[in-house]
Formats: sequence, C-alpha cells, structure tokens
Amino acid sequence: MASELRSLVGDLTNAVNRKQFDTANTLLARAKRTLLLQNALIPASSTNPELLVLARETLELGALSAIRQTDAPAFTRYYQQLQPFYDLEREGSSTLDTRTSQRSKITGLYLLLLLSSGDGSSFHTVLEGLVEEASLKGGNVEDDPFIKYPVNLERNLMEGSYDKVWRETNSERVPSEDFALFSNVLVGTIRSEIADCSEKAYPSLPISNAKNLLFLESEGAVMEFAQQRGWTLRDGRIYFPVEPEAATRSEKDILVASSTIIENAIGYARELETIV
Repeated sequence: MASELRSLVGDLTNAVNRKQFDTANTLLARAKRTLLLQNALIPASSTNPELLVLARETLELGALSAIRQTDAPAFTRYYQQLQPFYDLEREGSSTLDTRTSQRSKITGLYLLLLLSSGDGSSFHTVLEGLVEEASLKGGNVEDDPFIKYPVNLERNLMEGSYDKVWRETNSERVPSEDFALFSNVLVGTIRSEIADCSEKAYPSLPISNAKNLLFLESEGAVMEFAQQRGWTLRDGRIYFPVEPEAATRSEKDILVASSTIIENAIGYARELETIV
C-alpha cells in the first residue's frame, strides 16, 4: 500500500508542477482515499511514519494545487487539514520526517491570504504562534523568507506605505511565484481603498496622476479602471461623483494630496494591532 501511495504522490507532484490540474485533482482524490483507508489523514501515535510523510506531502500538494487554481477556500481547507501534521513538527516528534516539509511556505501563503482578505485578527493569531515558536528555538520569525514576506507587507500596510507594498510585490523579494496570486489580490484591495478615498476627497484628478496613485501600468489601464468604477472621463481628467456642497480644490492641492492619500487612506490599520 505504501509503495502504491508513493507512486501516486510522485505522479501528483509532477501534475501539480506542470499545472495539469485535471490530472492533479484526480490523483489527489485517489491519494486521499488511500490515506483514509489507512487512517492516515489524521496523524496518530500508531500511524506508520512513512504514511505520515506521504499524507503530509499529499495535503501540501493539494494546497499548492489550490493556490495555482486560484481557489482560496480549497487552500484554506488544506491548510487546516495540515495543522495536526505541523503540530507534530512543532513538538519535535521523531515520528515525522520534516526534511521534505513545506510548512514554512504553506504558512506564509496562509498569512498572505489572511492579509489580502483583511483578516488582521487571524493574521496576528497565527503570527504570534510562530514568534513564540521561533523564540523558544532561539531564532527570529523573520529569518524565514516565506514568513518575512507577509510580515513586511503587513508592516507597510500598518504604516500606510502603499508604495512600499507595491515595490515588495513587484520585486525579487517575492519568495516564490505561488505568492503572486495573493499579492495581486492585496494590491487590488489597496487600489480599491485608494479609489474609495479619492472619490470622497476630490471632485477630479488628472489621469496622469491617477496612474501613479492607483499603481497602474498605463493611462489606458487607468481609463479601464475608471470605467469599471463608473467614473467620468473628460479632457484628460477623471471626475468623481461628489456631493453638491463639496468644495472645489485647486490643482496644486490635488497634486500635493496624492501622496497623502497613499499614506493615510487606509482601512487596514483600523483593526490591526502592533506588529512584533
């Protein structure tokens, strides 16, 4: 049975790496069924150590497959199913070989998912556990690049430094391509926050300014985004829906305030507490 499962996990690894998701989903179902028959999907002291490793690898591959299919709910389910295995790692159990574990990567991706969905409370709950674990081992949680990346993003969000978030998500500091999905979601959320604040603050903005303010690549992208928001485009400017009594601001006021919006127009800092 173990040899059959090893073969399945090998085929599953190849399918996930090649993004052959129909095949991967079929193999995942077969592997989980086999593990279920062996009572190995939930680790126990009586579980064969080799089956424990194969079960963890199967669930980790399921999590990565879900990420690459942009299926956040499925990824969350796999993350939760992996926790009993990761608890064994935290406890230093000798029954589980950790050499092939992708715990750091999966956990970093989960932190980024929480950040991109605005769940600051859960983000800090997970992070506090990691900080405590690292401290007990005499280390620092940010020594791990998979954890450091979402922690840095959260810190920049707390400060309202959206330009730093943008640079982080478009740099070589992104620890792997699997982090790109939630990074893009996060930037999209930030863009919407800035757009909401701009609508409330100003009657209009030049399209050229909006490109930088909204972290968009071109004025064409600005125009497309503006149309999606229902903004009016006229004479090189974006006109926002405003209250009739709203005071008209000068061009200089608008130019100066662009950076202020980036720094202060924030919904994330409402719930998040001090970063470690």
